[in-house]
Amino acid sequence: MHQIRAFMNIQLTYHRRQTTTTHVGSLSIGSEHPVRIQTMANTSTNDIEGSVAQAERCIAAGTEILRFTTQGIREVESLAQIHQSLHSVAQSTAKQSNIPLVADVHFQSDVADAAAKVVEKVRINPGNYIDPARKFKQIDYTEEEYQAELQRLRNRFIQLLNICKEHQTALRIGVNHGSLSDRIMSRYGDTPEGMVESCMEFLRVAVAEDFKDIVLSIKASNTRVMVTTVRLLVWQMQEEGMAFPLHLGVTEAGEGEDGRVKSAVGIGALLADGIGDTIRVSLSEAPEKELPVAKALVDYFADEQSIRYVATTQVKIEDKTVYFSNADTDWQLFQLHAAAECGRLLWDHNCTDLVLNNDHFAAEDLARLSKDILQAARVRMYKTEYISCPGCGRTLFDLEQTIAQVKAATSHLQGLKIGIMGCIVNGPGEMADADYGYVGAGRGKVSLYRGKECILKNIPQEDAVQQLLTLIEHDR
Repeated sequence: MHQIRAFMNIQLTYHRRQTTTTHVGSLSIGSEHPVRIQTMANTSTNDIEGSVAQAERCIAAGTEILRFTTQGIREVESLAQIHQSLHSVAQSTAKQSNIPLVADVHFQSDVADAAAKVVEKVRINPGNYIDPARKFKQIDYTEEEYQAELQRLRNRFIQLLNICKEHQTALRIGVNHGSLSDRIMSRYGDTPEGMVESCMEFLRVAVAEDFKDIVLSIKASNTRVMVTTVRLLVWQMQEEGMAFPLHLGVTEAGEGEDGRVKSAVGIGALLADGIGDTIRVSLSEAPEKELPVAKALVDYFADEQSIRYVATTQVKIEDKTVYFSNADTDWQLFQLHAAAECGRLLWDHNCTDLVLNNDHFAAEDLARLSKDILQAARVRMYKTEYISCPGCGRTLFDLEQTIAQVKAATSHLQGLKIGIMGCIVNGPGEMADADYGYVGAGRGKVSLYRGKECILKNIPQEDAVQQLLTLIEHDR
């Protein structure tokens, strides 16, 4: 945690209007352009009909960018069909626009190459683009060996950059806290510096190759880690004369009120800094439900004429306590606005308590929300915390049903952090921030973790919740 404190108060002269512009199809991101909102489909990409139907719902709900998981070449081919279907609809109706599609690629660089030929943007994860899947092993590299690995990265990445140039495809370099490579971990550890370097290794190659249509993201389920690391990334770009657009999000934020509050704490802190050119609120719910939350956050920080300034918001800090009040009459908006404002104030002023005031809402509801924000900001733990992914085409079980089952069995365990992950892409890594983890291992199979250690592998899904509870009770 000492690294987080060291960088939480980094002084920045950055503002989103100073970024370069990235072109994603017909959409422009960064510079003077509005903050864009996006989501990710949770259908199987090979379910063409279901994916198109969900995409249309997301478009109707306001998404400006839509991402699909792309595990292999078959999914690339399916994505090409989805792309064609959506654009055919867009050409025949005035109700929809040609929103850009994004292929989300992990583990297979050849799939990224293929996807770059059929969609407007490809997301790659530096933690598994050329490095093997993370094994949580400490590997000692000599300087010569480390530089050889960087050259291997460069050689392979340039191939993708050349394809993107030819097809006018944008790239997202998307770092996740839960999937840093063992190579990065061996030199930097599980730190904000390591997350930033993981991103910068790829960005430096892109800049050297004069490739400019890039968006960067660094995400974590821990809001303090996420905010600290994005601030550090901005600072590092400034040091190296760069200013690329940034995508913001708290990964594995969960669902319901907790997921919304946690997302607002992390995203809001950075939007208030003037950081962020596109956002996604990652909820363990249908993707179209993410979009009103994202829009509310963007609207709140839009400009000096936004609701942030006209809702008679008042903030003061006394004796390590943040006092926040405003005139919102909608409870859901008040939740988002209070969380978006107060997380950064708690961190940046080293505060330990929060008092919310609003005459429209009951005192007990305000007190409960204060606790939720304090927990989302990792200032104080009051209840069980659930770190759950939003789901995608890789998810190996009914996510919402499983979350409900796990919560019903474990919600009495105050202060415990439990991860619920649909697959292995970020699952085992994000377990490092959870006390216990429930991870999809195959169809109908689940693996259970204690921290980063897999305790039970490939157990039947119907037994997994009880086995998780038994494991926790045994440890306690």
